[in-house]
Parts: sequence; C-alpha cells; structure tokens
Amino acid sequence: MKIRAILTGATGMVGEGVLHECLNDPDVEQVLSINRKPYGVTHPKLREIVHRDFQDLSAIQDQLAGYNACFFCLGVSSVGMKEPEYRRITFDLTLHFATALLQRNPDLTFCFVSGAGTDGTGQGKVMWARVKGQTENALLQLPFKQAYMFRPGF
Repeated sequence: MKIRAILTGATGMVGEGVLHECLNDPDVEQVLSINRKPYGVTHPKLREIVHRDFQDLSAIQDQLAGYNACFFCLGVSSVGMKEPEYRRITFDLTLHFATALLQRNPDLTFCFVSGAGTDGTGQGKVMWARVKGQTENALLQLPFKQAYMFRPGF
C-alpha cells in the first residue's frame, strides 16, 4: 500500500527532514504539508496548505480525508513560555488535530515528534517534559491504527 501522508511543521528542522525523506521515498505517493507559513517547495508529490489556526480546522477539514499517515512535527520551544500557553500549543492543539484526522481517516498511523527527556509519567517537575509526556500518553489512548512517539535528541 502506498503512503499518503499529512505532515505538519515542514518549516522546522525535523519536519523539513521528514518532508525530504517522504518526497524521495518511492513508497510515498502524496504528501499534504500543512504549515502556519509557506514552505516554498514544489514537487509532484507535494500539496501545501497554509493554515494559521490549528485549533480551527473548519476551513480545511474536507481536505484532510484520504490519508493513511501523519507526521506531526509542529512544535515550539518552551523557553520563556508559561505552562498554559505551552500546553495550549503542545497538548491541546496536537490532540485537536489528531482527533480531527481520525474522524476522516480511521486507519491512520500517527507519528508524533516529542523530545529526548520527555517525562512518560506526565507528572514530573520539568514543565516541558511533563506536558510532552501527557501529550504522548493522550495520543496513545486514541484509536489510531498505529501510533509512534519519537524523542529525538542531540
């Protein structure tokens, strides 16, 4: 089966690498890149949607159907952020997007880029690690065909 993937965060370091791998992989048939700002790359496999508000997907929801994989690479640094704002972006936005995709793609494999040092208990003292762990745990409770949590590090 050919892969039809949705990718978020292609303008970031990890997302850009994922995009290049997808475009060069013969098993990937199509990539829908959804970003907050234009990426500026053209390729026969690539379709791009610029969408700034991932909490409101109503304008693009009809374009989210027909995919079997998602690489969720969207994220922000927690440096200088208060927990409520970091949680809104890292937890709330991710779960909202994942749930919307599942409604339209019940056989979806979801890949979430987390981070080295993430607290899998979701109860630790380090804010970003705790929120990332809670996000991973919530994603793993959703009925994806498969779900993978990646924790890249330096």
